Amino acid sequence: MKKYVNGVLTDMTADEIAARQAEEAAWAAGANDRAAAEVREKRNSLIAETDYLALSDNTMTSDMQTYRQALRDIPSQSGFPTNVTWPTKP
Repeated sequence: MKKYVNGVLTDMTADEIAARQAEEAAWAAGANDRAAAEVREKRNSLIAETDYLALSDNTMTSDMQTYRQALRDIPSQSGFPTNVTWPTKP
């Protein structure tokens, strides 16, 4: 592996290579956590869009209740977080 030092391309030491590979492995290991966080953020946003329907002075339709429950159930889907089936808003 190579690196730039003061604009000059040089070889990395064995320790530098090992450190870089450890950084890459840590990044790859966290990919699933980052994907899960992104899916949860989208899910939370979609739930928030319909929160006004859950206020006590509204009567929520059963379709909307089913939609909101399907959003809350997304983390329990078998493909979560890389293969999510998003429910259709009624």
